[in-house]
Amino acid sequence: MSETPGERPVPELIDDRPAGMLRAVAGDEVIGHIQYLVLETPEAALAPVHTIVDPGHEGQGVGSALAAEFYAMADREGVAVAPLCPYVARWAERHPDQAAPASEELLAAARAKVAEDPALW
Repeated sequence: MSETPGERPVPELIDDRPAGMLRAVAGDEVIGHIQYLVLETPEAALAPVHTIVDPGHEGQGVGSALAAEFYAMADREGVAVAPLCPYVARWAERHPDQAAPASEELLAAARAKVAEDPALW
């Protein structure tokens, strides 16, 4: 984790695309993650399914850092985000300047993909 004077430490955020995980890492410890899936239709998109923060790190901005990086990652890749995860959906509502809303069609496609493979949920 890095630390700026007067600010709380910021975890290293690492995308593990094959595992469908965006991880927050402090030292050698994973302190949080977003589990996600990749959609190809109706458009290319990333769909966060779960956000988990280690209880010892709750309230330290880890979940918010993960959500912000998730949207930034999608933006860099030029793809949409279909937030199925309630935490990420609420974060997006609070940060409309960083998180474009997903279309109902895209959200339905993400839900359908999860329904096909409940292990994703």
